[in-house]
Amino acid sequence: MVPFDAKKRRPAERVEMLKRLGLKRVAYDWRAQHVKEFEEEILQYKKNDLEFFAFWSIHEEAFRLFEKHKIHPQIWRTAPSPLGETQEAKVAAAAQALLPLVERTKKMGSKLGLYNHGGWGGEPANLVAVCKYLRQHHDAKHVGIVYNLHHGHDHIANYEKSFKLMQPYLHCLNLNGMNNGAQPKILPLGQGQHETAMLKVILTSGYTGPVGILDHRSDTDTEVALQENLAGMKKILKKLGVKETLDSYSN
Repeated sequence: MVPFDAKKRRPAERVEMLKRLGLKRVAYDWRAQHVKEFEEEILQYKKNDLEFFAFWSIHEEAFRLFEKHKIHPQIWRTAPSPLGETQEAKVAAAAQALLPLVERTKKMGSKLGLYNHGGWGGEPANLVAVCKYLRQHHDAKHVGIVYNLHHGHDHIANYEKSFKLMQPYLHCLNLNGMNNGAQPKILPLGQGQHETAMLKVILTSGYTGPVGILDHRSDTDTEVALQENLAGMKKILKKLGVKETLDSYSN
C-alpha cells in the first residue's frame, strides 16, 4: 500500500490510519524514497503493537534493520519465468535463480513467498513445482507461495483446482474484486463478478493462513481503499452466511 497512497503518509501517519481501521499486520511495499524511513517504520510498528508481516523484494538496508530489531517478516519475491526446453528444465532454472535468496531468508529466519506476477512463474502449477523442488533438493521448507488475485484473472475458471493445488504451500493470499478480463484489474472486494465464489472456495477449504487486502490505486487515499475492501469483505461474508468469520471483521 505504501507507494500507492495518494496522501503519501509518513510512518507515524500510516500507523494511525491502520489503528483506525483495526488492522494489525502490514505487508510493506516501497520505492527508493521510502528507504530512509525503513527504520522509523519498524519502530512505529513496534511502538504500536503492529506486526511487520512481510517485505517486498530485496534491500540490504532493510535486511540489516530486520536483524538489528530482531524481526522476521516474510520476504516476497516474484517467481522467475526462465527459458527452458522442458518443464523440468524451467523448474530447475527457476529454483537455481532463487537459491541465493532461499539461503539468505533461511539464515534470516524469514519465510520466502514466491509471488505470482504473470508469465510462467505466475501459474499456480509452476509455483507449486518450484516450491516442491526447493523443498526436496535444498531443504527449503520456508519457501511457499503468496498468491494474488489481482494477478490471477486467467485462473478464475479453474480457481478451485488451482487453490487446492497451492493450499499446502500458501504463505499468504491477497484478495481483490474479480471481473472477467481484468476489467478493471484492481477492484474493491464485493464489486466484482467472481470473488464471492472464490472466497467460498477458500472458506470451505479449511485454509487458516493469512489473508491480505490491498491498495494499488495511486489516485486514492489508502484509508478509503482499505475501507472499501473491508466493507466488501463483510458484504461477502454476510452473503455466504459465515457468522463467526463475519464477527471477527466486525470487532
